[in-house]
Order: sequence, then structure tokens, then C-alpha cells
Amino acid sequence: MAEAVPQHLALPSGLLELCALLGPARDSLRGPEQVAQRKGVKSLSSLKPEVLSVFVPPFVSKEDGAAAGVNCATLGKPRRRSFRKKRERPKAEPWRGLPGGPRGPEPEDVSVPNGVDLLALPQLCFPGGVCVASEPKEDCVHFLVLTDVCGNRTYGVVAQYYRPLHDEYCFYNGKTHWEVSGPSGGTAGCFVPFAVCVVSRFPYYNALKDCLSCLLTHLKFCKDFEVDNHIKDFAAKLSLIPSPPPGPLHLIFNMKPLQIVFPSRADPESPLIDLDLHLPLLCFSPEKVLQILTCLLTEQRVVFFSSSWALLTLVAECFMVYLHPLQWQHTFVPILSGQMLDFLMAPTSFLMGCHLDHFEEVSKEADGLILINIDSGSIAHLSKEDAAVPDIPLLAAQTFVQRVQTLQLYHELDLAHLCASTDLNEDRASRRAWQQGLNHQIQQITVHLLVSIFRDVKNHLNYEHRVFNSEEFLKTRAPGDQAFYKQVLDTYMFHAFLKARLSRRMDAFAQMDLHTQSEEDRINGTLLSPRRPTIEKMASRKSSPLHAADRRMVVSMPNLQDIVVLELPPRNSSLRKMHTSDCGSSHAVLCVAPKSTHTFKIPEVHFPLVGQCVQAFHADCAAQLTKVMGSLPPESSALLAGYLYLRGLVRLTQGQLLGALLDFQSLYKTDVRIFPADLVQRTVESLSGPERAQAERTPELRRLMSEVMDKPADAPKADDRVKHFELPRTHMQLDDFVKRVQESGIVKDTGTIHRLFAALTVGHEKQIDPETFKDFYNCWKEAEAEAQDVSLPLSVIEHLDKNECVYKLSSSVKTNRGVGKIAMTQKRLFLLTEGRPGYVEISTFRNIAEVRSTTVAFLLLRIPTLKVKMVSKKEVFEANLKNECDLWHLMVKEMCAGKRLADEHKDPQYVQQALTHVLLMDAVVGALQSPGAVYAASKLSYFDKMKNEMPLAVPKTTSETLKHKINPSAGETTPRGVDVLLYTPDSLGPTGRIQARKGEDSGATAGAEDKQRPPLCGSITAVKTLLLNSGL
Repeated sequence: MAEAVPQHLALPSGLLELCALLGPARDSLRGPEQVAQRKGVKSLSSLKPEVLSVFVPPFVSKEDGAAAGVNCATLGKPRRRSFRKKRERPKAEPWRGLPGGPRGPEPEDVSVPNGVDLLALPQLCFPGGVCVASEPKEDCVHFLVLTDVCGNRTYGVVAQYYRPLHDEYCFYNGKTHWEVSGPSGGTAGCFVPFAVCVVSRFPYYNALKDCLSCLLTHLKFCKDFEVDNHIKDFAAKLSLIPSPPPGPLHLIFNMKPLQIVFPSRADPESPLIDLDLHLPLLCFSPEKVLQILTCLLTEQRVVFFSSSWALLTLVAECFMVYLHPLQWQHTFVPILSGQMLDFLMAPTSFLMGCHLDHFEEVSKEADGLILINIDSGSIAHLSKEDAAVPDIPLLAAQTFVQRVQTLQLYHELDLAHLCASTDLNEDRASRRAWQQGLNHQIQQITVHLLVSIFRDVKNHLNYEHRVFNSEEFLKTRAPGDQAFYKQVLDTYMFHAFLKARLSRRMDAFAQMDLHTQSEEDRINGTLLSPRRPTIEKMASRKSSPLHAADRRMVVSMPNLQDIVVLELPPRNSSLRKMHTSDCGSSHAVLCVAPKSTHTFKIPEVHFPLVGQCVQAFHADCAAQLTKVMGSLPPESSALLAGYLYLRGLVRLTQGQLLGALLDFQSLYKTDVRIFPADLVQRTVESLSGPERAQAERTPELRRLMSEVMDKPADAPKADDRVKHFELPRTHMQLDDFVKRVQESGIVKDTGTIHRLFAALTVGHEKQIDPETFKDFYNCWKEAEAEAQDVSLPLSVIEHLDKNECVYKLSSSVKTNRGVGKIAMTQKRLFLLTEGRPGYVEISTFRNIAEVRSTTVAFLLLRIPTLKVKMVSKKEVFEANLKNECDLWHLMVKEMCAGKRLADEHKDPQYVQQALTHVLLMDAVVGALQSPGAVYAASKLSYFDKMKNEMPLAVPKTTSETLKHKINPSAGETTPRGVDVLLYTPDSLGPTGRIQARKGEDSGATAGAEDKQRPPLCGSITAVKTLLLNSGL
């Protein structure tokens, strides 16, 4: 027999937090009863609702567990965790009930879970009041969201049903014996509403609605004194159902007559979705949906109205899912009763819901609200003159509307060609599968909408110092979108979103962002060079009307990674006029197939619910889980993780702590994302002496215990605030200057910043004043803006590679090949001729043999001239660069040295770093504006000085094998050694994954993980060579 679970080991609760029965008080029913006896009365007075009973798990006491050896059938009634208000407890009156009638168990006091306010619960379960009806009404369901003072939410599902009022005995006196279906014994034309409320920590709206529907079929036809027992048994069943872990495993429970499905979250970062996400799309046009999303993103005071209490919560929750992974940070009360309307006077942001009957009252009394009528699909703005709600960025809106219009929102259209199903559960399963597919499509569309709006935010983040450069981000937005972004950037929701980005959280937004990037963008994202538009992007925007708009695409920050901004389709005058071809690669989002799901059927629960029966239920669960796990194929690791998690919980409940720890050890090796570390730690701490000794003798458990118990004490919580970049106001020493430059996103490498500091302080005290930093920063940003505005004719573009970028343009100069501007890319120099624009090749950097700065006589003047000698040509290129000559001489020499080092070391990062040096030289010269500016800039000519000093790092044999060397420390502030470098080829294609574990105190996996790379020559030799050249 299993041991009892130690009292101090708090197990995760199941689906049920509490179950409550609510209705009018017993004494208040005497008045309506007398009124109902008067014939012809159609309208009855409203009553005050109260909590009649509350049922809280666990439903098996310690005494039941001690008596588990007794046969279930021979045991009497078990003690239940329930209570009724003492003032409602009826006294033993002889005229009530029949002699010898059955007596219910004596109720006991229980503690109510946090977040559930029993005083407010009656109003929420009867938001329209309790009205005795003259004729029976249909059962109805609505949904609640309950929030405690800490912001934690619990979810309620309420089922209302009507019962006839007995002429002699008031309902719920605990002793009456009449049948609902009887033709006599009830007062004609008098029906009283009651409600059953189920509260859970999980938003299982559809599942709990189905459960309550099954319960009502029993409550309608049971005797009055049996109502309590039916609800207790119902609550006891729900309390035994565990919550499924994130992953593909869903749970099925037989509630009779329905099979109830409890879905799981897709992954730990995803919300649990058990509702129909297309409901708002049935109530509102796509344009209205966008307006509502804009109101939420800008944190307005929003009120939903509907004649259906159920729709208020469901539609509001759908919009919460639409916003994911952004989260609403303010008050969220989707249902307000008539007595709660004063909540709408709150001055802060909120999202609330009211019955449509209160629409006129609210619109007259309140100001500054957004009133949304679900029934009519309309939106009314009661905004102040200075608080207008801006429009969502139109380019993102166009794509959203077009995609929503492609959705199939009506299940009946898919069933038109099929025969009618004769199996209720089969029909429900078909509908559920269709709904899951539609929900997945809607989630993909809404996440892509958010990615389209906020994709460029990452270009303005500095991860090390947690800085967001909001001013530079706003400069990149279209003029018509400025109002929207200015409001959104000041919201709590966006601030929390920034925290998640700076923490590099791999949520739905990050996954969609990665998924919709082109292969070129993914590769360029690993480079260190400052971002510039590629020739391919430049050509693509040639035909776009956006290029003619007054839009400064200033791309700043961070990390000097070449993350290219995706070009969006042109604006249309109508949101509905949009063709599929206009969306380009953005349609990739619709190609993401939903992950396959699997179900596990929970065993039947047998009553009476005493200790032995509960243990038998848990034993059946463990046996079935073991059986299913034995038949899983090896590749089903995600599914296996779900089964291990569930079996571990079941074994904990059984008191089999060592067996549970073995399951959690296997789970740790299978899927660490759902590993319950806190629960395992508490389990280890609760082991008895013999159990701990046995665990120490088991190698697997010893490793697990070491993993969870030997962790260092929790370090003080790091400062996760998001700072906004500001220019310095005081003089800076070297350390402060390094921090400021890294925060600005210009450079991350500490060594480069030290050289920049030396350049800006030549001939001065070794500190930098705020004005010098401001001049340098502005020069850098102006250079970025000028590069973004470069527009090359198609006749020039066709001569360049698609991934080349123009990093520097000279002023118009005279050369021996014509008059024009010299352009520098990462690969070559070319002349952009004036007059009729044309392309004249100067040389690639690999082909340059010598670069000299000299002077040429012209009349009585000596004009500074740049001379470039090529390896393959005898002709020398000459350009009269005048004042720019010395700077161009430094820049070309640095690029040539970087290219030479890249070839010798098989490391393309040298070219990217040389580009950074070149642009820093240009900004230094622009900032200093002094005769010694070029000399100061020469401090940054690092590779040109070091090219003859750096040893050849790649031997000849290695050079012949190695395609290129990977720098795992690319993009970091300082280089770090590599402890382990692992290359795993992809069995589905010619790519692989490279992971590097670096040798610092944190030991975090970093570097090139999850970056798709070309195969390293497809051989073990190449990997060994790469390891050797990484110092391993």
C-alpha cells in the first residue's frame, strides 16, 4: 500500500480550485412563493443572491486514508471539504421534511483559495440579478475572470439553471422530497434560478462549460436533498484531474455523456487556449478588430457591451490572446454587474464589460471611454479632444486584413459534403479539430501583425546595458505612423515587451520574427558591420512608392549586426484592396502547420470517494501511463516528456517519492523546459532517512539531487529595468566612455572603443567632454542616414552583388576615369559617374596592390590625390579628393588590410571589423573638424598597422580544407575562450547547427547556437580543424 504524502510537500493543485452553489436565500423565497400563488402574475420581484455551499479540495480526509484497508462498498459516507453558511443552516423543525428522512453530513469550515472573493461572487454569478420567473428558462453559461491583489488570475465558469418553487417546502432546506418532473407538488408558474460556479487556475472555458452541462442533466432530475451530493461528487472528480504539462499531450475525461478534453499549452511560453478565437471575427470586421487592438496597445479605457454575458468574457479573452506575447497590465474585469458600474469611473486604464442595457447610462455619465458594442460590431469613442486614438500602422493593417479575409470561419461549409454524424463524441471531436486548426491560423496572423509593428525594435536595443533608443526608433517610422508609436512606447505593456526582448525570451514573437526572416537576413544578423541596405533591398524598393515618401530610414543600434529591415508592401488607399503578390515573403507565416496533438484518457473515478478508491484511481493512472509510454516510438520525445510529467505527479500523490523522482530525472533528460524544479526540490527535502539513503545509492537520483539541491543560493534579482538612451551631460573617463558607446549601440568591442577614446582625446586630457561625444554621435547617425538614402540606378546595381552595401560615398571629384563619386562597399571601390549615371569599376580590395596619398600640380596649386595601384592592371587609378584624400587613404588601406587578414585567417569577420574602423574614422574626422583630425583617426587604423605583426593563424593544410573560421565571440564586448564546440549536421538538408560553450563563470551556451550554417566541408576533418583553430 502506498504511503501517505508528507504534509509539508505541497503538490500542484488539479483543475479545481473550488465549486460553489449560489442562489437566493431560503427565507427570501417565501415572498415570491406567495406572489406566485396569485394567478395571472407574469413578473416577479428580484431577489438577493448568496453563496449557499462551497466545495474545496481535497475531498478525502486523513481519516479516510487511514481507513483505506476497509472495502469501499462497506464504508459509510466520507467527510467532504464543504461548508454552508451557519446562518443558513436550517434548524431541526418537525414540520419540515419527513420523519427519518436522510440527513446530510455535518459541514466543516474550509479555507477559500486566494483570489476568490465570496462576497463579490454572487453578483458575478448573477450579474443581472436573481429574478423568479413565471415560466422555465433555458440553462445558460457565462464566464468570469477573478484577479487577486497581486494580479494573479483565476477563471470561473458559471452555469445557471431554473427549478420550480415548491409550494410547501422552500428549495434547499436540505430535507424535502419532491421530484421536479412530478405533475403536482410545485407552485405553478414560479421558477427560481440557481447557479453552479467552478473556479480554476486555468482558463478551461469550453471544457468546464461541457462539464457543467453534464452536471445540469443530473441536477434537473434529482431530489432537493441530493443536489449537494451531486455537486460534491462532481467537484471531487474535477479535483482529481491533473493539469497537463505544456506540449502535445491533451487529457480526456469521461463526464458522461460527454468526453471532455482538457488541452495543454503548446509550449511553456504560450497561453492555454480553450476558447474559439474566431468569435471577434464573427462580431467585428477586420478593420474594427484592428481598431480595438489599437485601443488595447495604447492602453485606453475600454468597455465591451453585449446582451450576452458569455460573449463579454469570451471576446475580451480572445483579444488578450491576439495581443500575446504582449500582456495587458491593467485592470481586467470582463463582467460588471449592475452594482459595479461605478468601477467605470476609475481614472486608470482598464478593460471591462457591461450588459448592453447599461450602454446609454454609461455613455452619458462617463468620459474618455472606448465603448465597444459586440452585438452591433460598432465602436464609440468618448475621448477627450487631446486623447484621440491613433490608427494602427497601415502597412501592417493591410496584411492583417488580407489574411483574415482568407480564413474559413464557418464550420458548416466544411461539413456540407459530409453525411450527418450519428456519434455525439465523434462529431464533437471533428469540430474540435477544426477549431484547433482555425485557432492556430488566427494566432499566426495576430503574432505576425505584432511582428510587423515591432520587428524593428530589436535594432534599437542594447542588450548588455538594457537600453532602448526610442528617439532613433521613432525616426525610422513613417510620418503617418508616428502618433501610434509615440503612444505605444509610453505604455506599461510595451515596457514589459522590451524587458522580454532584452532578456532574449524565445516566445511566439521571437519565433515568428526568426521564421519570417529571409536566409540572407539570418546570415547578415551574425555580422558585426554597421547596418546598411543591401543592393538587393535597394533594387526591391526602386519600384515601391515608399521610396519616394519623405521617410528617413535611420537605422541605429545595437551590436553592429547587419539586421536588414524587411521592406513592406506599398500603401493602398483601401485596406481591402490588397493582392497576395504584394505581401511577398510575409505569407510564410501561413505555411506554419500546427503541431500534432495526442490524447490520454484519464481512468474512471469510482464512488464513494474514500482513500482506497482514490488510491485505486491513481494506480490505474500510473499503470495506463506506463503502458502508453512503453509503446511510444523513439522520436516522440515531446510526448514522452508529457507522460513522464504526469506519472511523476501521480506517483507523488501516491506517496511513491523515489518513483516520482526517477520519472522527473527522465523528464530532465527529455525536456528540461517542463521540468518542475521547485517541486523536485521540495520532494527531495521531504524524503525520509531510509528513502534518502536509497536515493543516494541510485546513480540517476544522486545526479538529480545534486542538480536541484547543490545550486547556489538565489542571487539578488538583477536590475531588469529598461533604460532609454541619453547623451552624456558630464565629462567621461575611459570606463564611462566605454559604457556610453556600448549603450549607444555604435560599437560593442571594448578594444575598439579604447582606440576610439584615444582618437577623440589626441592632444587633450584623457577625458571626453559632452559636446565632443554629441558631435561624434551626430556624425555617426548622419552617416547612417546618408547611407540609407543612397539610391543607385539599375544600371549600376546590376554590376554589384546582391548582398553588397554602400558604406561610404565621397563628394563629386575628378578622376582619370571621369567625374563622379567614389563609392565603397565591403568588397570593392567603384566610381558613380555624374551626368548620365554610370558604373566604373575601380578595384576589389583583394586586387589592390598599393594605395598612396600624393599631390598633383595644377597651375600653381598642388591638389591632394589618391592613387590606387591594382595587381591585375598596369593603369593606376587617380582621384583628386582634395580635403578628403588623407581620410580616404586611411580607409582604403584599412579595408585592404582587413581583406588580406580575412583571406589569410579564413575569417570574414576581419572585413566586418575593418568596416567598423573605417566608419569610426569618418565620424571622428567629422566630429573634430581640426587639422589634426586625420591623425586622430589614424588611431583607428588597427589592421593596417597590425597586418605585418599578426602571425599566420591557419597552416597551409588547414587552409586548403577549412571553408571559413567561425568566431563564437562575434558581437560580444570581449573575446572569450571556447571550451566545447559542437557541430551537428542536419539530416533533412545540407545545413547544420553549431553550438559553443564558452569558458566564463556563467558557462552559458552562446555563440552560434541555432544559426544555420553551411556544412563545414561535410567531414570530421573540417570540424577537427575548426576546433584546432579555436584553441581547443
